[in-house]
Amino acid sequence: MKICVFGAASPTIDAEYIKRVEELGEQMARRGHSLVFGGGGNGLMGAAARGVRRGGGEIVGVIPSFFEDEGVEAICDFCTELIFTDTMRERKQIMEDRADAFIVVPGGIGTFEEFFEILTLKQLCRHRKPIAIYNIRGYYNELHTAMEKAIEKKFIRENCSGLYHLSDDPEDILRYVEMPVDTGKTVRDLKDG
Repeated sequence: MKICVFGAASPTIDAEYIKRVEELGEQMARRGHSLVFGGGGNGLMGAAARGVRRGGGEIVGVIPSFFEDEGVEAICDFCTELIFTDTMRERKQIMEDRADAFIVVPGGIGTFEEFFEILTLKQLCRHRKPIAIYNIRGYYNELHTAMEKAIEKKFIRENCSGLYHLSDDPEDILRYVEMPVDTGKTVRDLKDG
């Protein structure tokens, strides 16, 4: 299975997050999975790639050319395959197309945007791939609460609560993404409008 990991690129985050995501990456590879990710060499992107490499897995990095040209962030230099794109939109499309499942680890604006895009596409039944959120140290507690509040206030249909899985246990995360996840729901079941 090809698992896309979305996460932070920052090299200044707490080492506990780095350690936990490296361990997740290693477990992914030992279970026979490969990594599709944003191609960054630092932060949790780099941690996932190092873990997968340590576990003997394949690594596909996808990164816009301007990241290299403008020195936006460090690029992972040991990818099995490194794909350069013209735009951020093209980067996300390739990651989405190549992935069989998604794991969202802690991150910032870009990670939130990636999560909400794949969640929206799942709500619209454009894919049925599993989406798991690795909630290290409760990082995504408030996001999950905001989603529950939006459901409670009827901005999001209650059926949407099953579109992703939240856990702080890497074994639970991997079990979830390895299971076939077909909600059997249609876009009419998941979206008003």
